[in-house]
Amino acid sequence: MTGTEKGATMIDAKRYTLDVPGAVLHYDVREVEASTDPILLMIGSPMDASGFTSLAQRFQDRTVVTYDPRGAGRSQRTDTTVESTPARHADDLHRLISALGGGPVDVFASSGGAVNGLALVARHPEQVRVLVAHEPPAVQVLPDREQALAAVMDLYRTYQRHGYGTAMAKFIALTSWLGEIPADFADRPAPNPADFGLPTDDDGSRDDVLLAQNLITGTHYQPDFDALRAASTRVVIGVGVESEGQLAYRAGVAVAERLGTKPVVFPGGHAGFLGGEFGMQGDPDAFAATLRQVLSAED
Repeated sequence: MTGTEKGATMIDAKRYTLDVPGAVLHYDVREVEASTDPILLMIGSPMDASGFTSLAQRFQDRTVVTYDPRGAGRSQRTDTTVESTPARHADDLHRLISALGGGPVDVFASSGGAVNGLALVARHPEQVRVLVAHEPPAVQVLPDREQALAAVMDLYRTYQRHGYGTAMAKFIALTSWLGEIPADFADRPAPNPADFGLPTDDDGSRDDVLLAQNLITGTHYQPDFDALRAASTRVVIGVGVESEGQLAYRAGVAVAERLGTKPVVFPGGHAGFLGGEFGMQGDPDAFAATLRQVLSAED
């Protein structure tokens, strides 16, 4: 584990690396020595640490850690034969928390990161005090799982055949669809990548961190609900008020139901915590306020 200083607009952060099987993880620690709160670990997938800049700025009273998942951002895979699965990401997170002192930590997990967070708690509940899993795209728990999984597989085949732009246009159409996924979704006219500002040419690459590395394994993951219900961790599922009816929102509601809880509604949509990252503007102030309430709630 190595560290170097990194200037930031908030608390100065330190950059670290951690060797894990098949990858070198990069993570950032914004330390508040006086805080008695658990470390707040913010995780996404395939989104890297840069997506949590605005949200982290709103937690300057406690130590915040962000990281780049294997294959994303700065975290390079050293063995491309090692598949990126929720179980593998969970092992990475287990090793990261161990490097941070072993926990228990609080975890805010977004999207694919929320799926990985559920896998982490199922395996290592002793390392996590509270998990807030925001809109996990856990397609396996949807009532329309067969249609949704078929649409995901069509999306993957589209990427392999036509490349990034065409596939991402389909990805946007699928994730923004309201209601159950129709059985003929794959047969409908494909959206134009140019309408989303995406490239129309195929550059020949097939190593995208979302479409090649995490799309199938993340959406096909079946959470271990018995382990999650038995865990000492308080597991809270979050959904965005503006994404009601969309695939990840519906999956979040379904996961909460299987856990015997009700989801917490957060401001904004799937990316409601963003404050301009990736050109997307959510409401990080309101989002952070809700997250604070959830983290401080009584067990």
